[in-house]
Amino acid sequence: MNKNYIIPNEWSIIENGFDAENVEASESLFSIGNGSMGQRANFEEDYSGSTFQGSYIGGIYYPDKTRVGWWKNGYPEYFAKVLNAPNWIGIHIAINGTKFDLNTCKISNFKRELNMKEGWLGRSFNAQLKTGEQIEITAKRFVSIDFNETGAIEYHIKALNFSGEITYAPYIDAGIENEDSNYDEFFWEILEIVEGENSGCILSKTLKTEFHVSTAMQIALALNNEEISVGQETKVEAKKLTYIYKINVKEGDIATIYKFGSYVSSLNYKNSALNEASLSNVQNATELGFQELLNTQIRAWANIWKTADIVIEGDVKAQQGIRFNIFQLNQTYLGTDARLNIGPKGFTGEKYGGSTYWDTEAYCIPFYMATKDDKVAKNLLLYRYNQLDKAIENAEKLGFKNGAALYPMVTMNGEECHNEWEITFEEIHRNGAMVYGIYNYVNYTQDFEYIPKNGLEVMIAIARFWHQRANFSEAKNKYVILGVTGPNEYENNINNNFYTNYLAKWCIEYTVDCLNRVKKEYTNDFDRVISKTNLTAQETSEWLKVADNMYFPFDEEKQLFLQQDGFLDKEIIPVNELPKSERPINQKWSWDRILRSCYIKQADVLQCFYFFENKFSTKELENHFDFYEPITVHESSLSPCVHAILAASIDRMPKAYEQYLRTARLDLDDYNHEVHEGCHITSMAGTWMSVVQGFGGMRVWEDGMLSFNPQIPAEWKSYSFTINFRGNIIKVYKSQTECKFFNESRNEVKMMVANNEVLIPSNEFVII
Repeated sequence: MNKNYIIPNEWSIIENGFDAENVEASESLFSIGNGSMGQRANFEEDYSGSTFQGSYIGGIYYPDKTRVGWWKNGYPEYFAKVLNAPNWIGIHIAINGTKFDLNTCKISNFKRELNMKEGWLGRSFNAQLKTGEQIEITAKRFVSIDFNETGAIEYHIKALNFSGEITYAPYIDAGIENEDSNYDEFFWEILEIVEGENSGCILSKTLKTEFHVSTAMQIALALNNEEISVGQETKVEAKKLTYIYKINVKEGDIATIYKFGSYVSSLNYKNSALNEASLSNVQNATELGFQELLNTQIRAWANIWKTADIVIEGDVKAQQGIRFNIFQLNQTYLGTDARLNIGPKGFTGEKYGGSTYWDTEAYCIPFYMATKDDKVAKNLLLYRYNQLDKAIENAEKLGFKNGAALYPMVTMNGEECHNEWEITFEEIHRNGAMVYGIYNYVNYTQDFEYIPKNGLEVMIAIARFWHQRANFSEAKNKYVILGVTGPNEYENNINNNFYTNYLAKWCIEYTVDCLNRVKKEYTNDFDRVISKTNLTAQETSEWLKVADNMYFPFDEEKQLFLQQDGFLDKEIIPVNELPKSERPINQKWSWDRILRSCYIKQADVLQCFYFFENKFSTKELENHFDFYEPITVHESSLSPCVHAILAASIDRMPKAYEQYLRTARLDLDDYNHEVHEGCHITSMAGTWMSVVQGFGGMRVWEDGMLSFNPQIPAEWKSYSFTINFRGNIIKVYKSQTECKFFNESRNEVKMMVANNEVLIPSNEFVII
């Protein structure tokens, strides 16, 4: 596969020329979504080559029975899978009775474009069939932001060298199977197929979870841009509904099909109302028309880009990368439904099951806080609050008591559904990310009231977990945390991971600080929470005993916090001394060799320095960065952004720029050789952070003051970004020669810039 086939462009992802080797990668990169549903960029017409068919609906999942070689007590019974939903985009096509298959035609002038500014996917190309007919195809489709249960396709065929018959056979195929099924099972039951004139639907339900989904389509046809009516043939199969239309054309004629599709589910409707709702959606879309529906899409995306866009001058690949990341984040989650969250692959693939990870709290919340209304980030916190009972159950299954909570590594409904023991049982740092998400939200929004209303119960349950998970070491005369896996998953079952131990200590201290404030300022909420949790002063003092006496592995000679006990027993060889032929090591080395090596999959100790940068000196950060960065292989998508931010904060701009490009173009340039499986959605929020927190130096710590320290890579002429800070819209512009701050709001805004206090009046700007 050609890894560098995407054409650099500021606002579009563009592929010129058809190469079957790139099809599955392009299906990921050109994916479309609207926060409620999404689909890979599969072709509408038949394609007999290698392809990964994928359409997905937010919140619809299946508990696929766990498949492991060796069962361990505490394993979840299932791994939740986002379900590959019925396919509504498909259109069988025949030219003079010959099936049109892109894999068997001679293709020329092929162009595919994902227009990120306006939110649509388009293709154009010429094809010559084996029988000699030549056609020109232009197609465009999108899933609507404003009408979030609806999608639309416009598909033109121009007859270039023949007169005759073009057959369009649009269909709904409900017989789709998941690529990642553990036992090759079919996860759906077909309940009803409803046929009608130019419209129809299939009602399905998921096995076990019994989500009901109605998938509808409605068709309109045109010849040379004039609407036409054509006799319809209907074909009903066990899992498929197909309509057949035959259009007579002359050489030079353009035959067009408009196909409108809809998913509606029992998450939002009664089962008995689903078919009516889906058919109503496609009827309304048809009446509105493709162009007007597209116009609403363009307006919706223009509104999103107002606060989300980052503009980079002088580096087209960097510009394309950041917009691609921002675009995919908005396609995946828009914050309108607190029941939904952000899967690591979003709607672009099935790896990781489409479930929720700690990525949301650690990486995604900052993006949504700063580019949208505060309620969007709050919904992400409420998602976890609403699943607290399940987190307590998860901890109970592992032997924890007294309301201690262990949030799942992977979940759809709050239950743990990940079954690799070294992660399920040991990657417990995820619990700390839950509390850090609350802390980050409160600092940024000043909405402390969230803590007494919701957050404090979560924090107490997590503090109880850390108290019980630590044990006292007589040898060290300290509390230790044994048998863990840190963010660096290239080491398992290690003791005293620095990041994990630091998070445990911090979580306890932050929870006690918040308890004291709530007791003083929110008496009724305090009494309610204490009554509900049966928390006592003696228990909190026992927590603090653990926090005050937490052990951290430290090397006096190097003045380094060690990633865990015994880390310096490893042979330390920098990554740049590894032969390229051995990279990535997760695809070239045995797992045994990886575990014994010094190589770090992703930021671990440095993840802690990123979270708690204000707790360490610049000298400490430099020392740790200089030791750990050279032995980090960045084979996790979550790694480069942290290194970019920290490198910028210690004025290592070449390294910051290198790591920015790696995170911004991780998928576009397929650094990890896996984009065919889907895009790395949650790490895309880290790309945004690399610019705003890295180059822009934006921070908001406990004092609540917004601060910046803008720097610029040598490769850029300028960059600018916009944030929503407590309802105030602030634009930051940095060039090689100046820095400007625009206050586009009604209130004056006070901030710190390079450690100096700056006051910006309403609708004015200052030059720093």
